[in-house]
Amino acid sequence: MLPDFSPVQWALASVAALGIGVSKSGLPGISLLHVVLFAQLFPGIASTGVVLPMLIAGDVGAVLLFRRHAAWAHVARTLPPAVAGVAVGWWLMGRLRGADFNPVIGGIVLTLALVQLLRHWRPALFAEVPHTRGFAWTMGLVAGVTTMLANAAGPVMALYLLAVALPKAAFVGTSAWFFLLINLVKAPFSAQLGLITADTLGLHAAPVPGIAGGLLLGRTVMARL
Repeated sequence: MLPDFSPVQWALASVAALGIGVSKSGLPGISLLHVVLFAQLFPGIASTGVVLPMLIAGDVGAVLLFRRHAAWAHVARTLPPAVAGVAVGWWLMGRLRGADFNPVIGGIVLTLALVQLLRHWRPALFAEVPHTRGFAWTMGLVAGVTTMLANAAGPVMALYLLAVALPKAAFVGTSAWFFLLINLVKAPFSAQLGLITADTLGLHAAPVPGIAGGLLLGRTVMARL
């Protein structure tokens, strides 16, 4: 069932859908755009469940486009702690149910935005991070928690993949597979919390053309970087 949005709200939803596609094509910093927009359209904890099937659609498209370039060693190092992080995020969401969840999402977005700025201002700071299992597990755990709480782990994984100096194609392919797998893991947790329901299925399908367009736009941009 489609929500009763105004034309302006549908325009924002379309921009957010385009942002999902672009972020899945190798520009993960853009992911903060759709997090903020959907949090405005669906206030509170509901936005995380509404957006998840859209993210999975974007992940499937990204895997189809970049599946051959994954560095599976890095997926294997970060996915187990990310699953643990999803469980932690699920527990926190259960505890926060009924509370005002927007400040939590806002805090995560602001923190990740600051990390993005720091990465651009001081790239050498992250380039010198040691390639240790502890670093991989820490980043995977943080990615799992942030993706469960706010669907905002794109910048976290980008930081890890840049720190280990993956080439461009491997960066995009590894990110595509990681997020497809972790978002599929998240789905039953979100369903258990009642965040994915039959009533939202129409909304899940409506933005798919925008997500597809964003994937193609993102791929064009990445080819020129």
